[in-house]
Amino acid sequence: GQVVIAALEPHEAVLPAVPPVPALPRPAGRDARLDFFRGLALIYIFLDHIPSNVVAWITVRNYGFCDATEIFVFIAGYSATLAYGSQMRRHGFLYGSASLLQRAWQLYIAHIFLFVLFTAQIGWVETRFRNPMYSEEMNLLGFLSEPHVNLIQALLLRFRPTNMDVLPLYIALLLGFAPLLWLLLHRQWLVLGLSGLLYLGAGANNWNLAGYPPGRTWFFNPLCWQFLFVIGACCALSPAAMAVLTRQRRWLQPLCIAYLLFALAVVGTWYWPALETWLPAWLARLIYPIDKTNLDILRLLHFLALAYLVTQRVGPDAAFLHGRLARPFVICGRHSLEIFCLGTLLAFTGHFYLTEFHGALPAQIAVSVAGTLLMILVAWIMEWYRNTGTQGRPSGASA
Repeated sequence: GQVVIAALEPHEAVLPAVPPVPALPRPAGRDARLDFFRGLALIYIFLDHIPSNVVAWITVRNYGFCDATEIFVFIAGYSATLAYGSQMRRHGFLYGSASLLQRAWQLYIAHIFLFVLFTAQIGWVETRFRNPMYSEEMNLLGFLSEPHVNLIQALLLRFRPTNMDVLPLYIALLLGFAPLLWLLLHRQWLVLGLSGLLYLGAGANNWNLAGYPPGRTWFFNPLCWQFLFVIGACCALSPAAMAVLTRQRRWLQPLCIAYLLFALAVVGTWYWPALETWLPAWLARLIYPIDKTNLDILRLLHFLALAYLVTQRVGPDAAFLHGRLARPFVICGRHSLEIFCLGTLLAFTGHFYLTEFHGALPAQIAVSVAGTLLMILVAWIMEWYRNTGTQGRPSGASA
């Protein structure tokens, strides 16, 4: 789509020295790539959260340093900028900030609701099958022993069961995004630079938010993961910069491919010990540990290389994005919050089924396929309901 560069009207200017605010890209329609890859990431998260699941070998985490979390956070930053940046430009900082806070509140309510369901699910399974492994495995031993204390910590987002760390990260990023978004609309490179410095400083000094029980910290450090969120925001705001990177594909593409092959070779040593001799000791000392909590630089570079190659091959008008095979993922991506919550519950359901009943290969495949189809079905029902309600709403009816 064309990019329109529009200056602020005189009565809208806040600081005389601030340059005109660049207009956000205005594509002809919704970019199906965002929904497709977000939906794909949700399916990947579901599969990865089922322990010892052979179907999880199709996900990106087994072939490099990054996983679906990077996809989710990057797209979250990109999408939030498109949605709330436009509101901030049209209606001002206060309205855009209020919209961001409203979305953060929606995510918070969803997280607490999911926490209650997830905890009840684990507690019932543990009691029904008399297997205390589940509460220990899902980090709920403390909650079951002191529910009144841990519930307060859960409301403060400090206590979280296993596999429930993504939404608190997203909430924290949105809560601090309003001033950053305003600055991004005026000083993109300054914000990107400051975000990078915070990423490096937090990673080097282990700055993180406090968790619960005392001594624990957030599994996804918001002070580090904000950098990927901001990178996504900058990509949404700077199509011209993306065009420059595209013109450099003659040397960037081989470099990205070489890095992905390097990551694949390193990851191969994790699964096949015979390959460990290939990795020199000095290189192992240099790259390990590859820290997920602080978004290790190797993970970040792996995602950026992968994202660059994908965007060079898959344009916003790619035919397959509008085909039948891609549509289930696109629909899941359009209802990402609900499908993420459902996937979390289904992953534990699949885990306890494989543990208590049948854990063989056919059962792993059946559980993975059934869960994926159920997520797609729920997303399709939500899409049908939304479209039917929009088409059947009388003109002039209030929302």
